[in-house]
Amino acid sequence: MNLRMVKQFGIGGAVGALVICAACAMNSAPASAAQVGTAQAPKKKMEGKTLTVAGGCFWCVEAQFEELIGVLDVESGYAGGASKDVTYEEVCTGRTGHAEAVKITYDPKLVNEGDLLRIFLVAHDPTQLNRQGPDEGTQYRSAIFYANDEEKALAAKIIKEVDDAHIYPKKIVTSLEPLKVYVRAEEYHQDYFKKYEKATDEERSHMNAGYCSFVVSPKVAKFREHFKDKLKKNG
Repeated sequence: MNLRMVKQFGIGGAVGALVICAACAMNSAPASAAQVGTAQAPKKKMEGKTLTVAGGCFWCVEAQFEELIGVLDVESGYAGGASKDVTYEEVCTGRTGHAEAVKITYDPKLVNEGDLLRIFLVAHDPTQLNRQGPDEGTQYRSAIFYANDEEKALAAKIIKEVDDAHIYPKKIVTSLEPLKVYVRAEEYHQDYFKKYEKATDEERSHMNAGYCSFVVSPKVAKFREHFKDKLKKNG
């Protein structure tokens, strides 16, 4: 991927002055799966390689990456903490060590890990420490979780590459962390923004529509416009 194209994107940073309460604050937890539509069974395991990253609220990152050519599946979850049995409410306290993360399953014949990492580093602001826009706390940190030394080395290389391109005025603070624990998030978090886009006004009234409208939607729209040649035709 041409870094010039990535540099022109500039999606990282604040979305704007108008911010509705953060989706991931405990006092504004989203509605249950029953309220936003029929609960779906967990997706079948997809064949391919996986990449786990964290870049703030997982609704945003999931919505962006699931539309890319070569991406087979994107799952919202929690990574970086010690417990294998953790809930959304516990992660929201910022005391479990977990970050809201996404597990990306992709076909390496169609898209490579390096390009996914480059896109990740401009799909959010990797220079913000322990926050993304209105969401603050270690659970919203920017992180790349590596499964082996090869993945760690590649991530470090891509971070340096983007840093050296001076896309941001500040240095990237994305952490590189071993993928020791990954926990799939509750079902109502899966494909949350996709559900929002398809929901009726009545269904949206039971969702965190303000956050989706003023935070997630602008970022996804900008992503779709900039990477339109890399999106699935039915994305």
